[in-house]
Amino acid sequence: MAKPAAYFIAGTDTDVGKTTVAAGLLHAARLRGASTLGAKPVASGCEQTAEGLRNADALALMAESSMQLPYAAINPFSFAPAIAPHIAAQEAGVALSVAGLLAPMRAVLAHNAGFTLIEGAGGWRVPLGGTEYLSGLAIGLGLPVILVVGVRLGCISHALLSAEAIAGDGLVLAGWVANIIDPHTSRLDENLATLAECLPAPCLGRVPRLANAQANAVAAYLDLTQLAP
Repeated sequence: MAKPAAYFIAGTDTDVGKTTVAAGLLHAARLRGASTLGAKPVASGCEQTAEGLRNADALALMAESSMQLPYAAINPFSFAPAIAPHIAAQEAGVALSVAGLLAPMRAVLAHNAGFTLIEGAGGWRVPLGGTEYLSGLAIGLGLPVILVVGVRLGCISHALLSAEAIAGDGLVLAGWVANIIDPHTSRLDENLATLAECLPAPCLGRVPRLANAQANAVAAYLDLTQLAP
């Protein structure tokens, strides 16, 4: 990571640990001496505070960012209900679009942090409204993708379909992380071996189910040297 590197973080589904892994990746990059910056362009499930709506995922990314920006720069679109972002936006009278997300995220990338992560919401094909999807942001930015695979029953199909969609959108899958959200998954090792064999990118780590999934603990299971150039 001698020169600035930026990636889009996607998940195979919602609640697969994208933010947990993203925070761990940012921490691992900091340990390697890189300046870091994480952003969450769209977030639902936010809490009302004296400063305005705040999202726990965006705050977790900010906590692992060595370059500090105003909250609104990191999470420009925030909504209170913990529902699909496009529905939350409709209820709030806000129009979400790829064009509306590109400008603030280009501003984040313009800071040229040594390691920048822009985290999506849910899976790869999350609607913004009309015929636009959040994946269009990654396409517009031309960022390589790191895929967080929530390891549980059914994850192989979700992971392979996500990888196919990413490739079909013309983007590079730079790496993937196995986040073991169900440690009791039957034939766990065999499932992980199948993922490693079938996904067209290096595995950056296997994160076990942790009692304390803080960024420093997660970082111990990640290897940034495996990122595809």
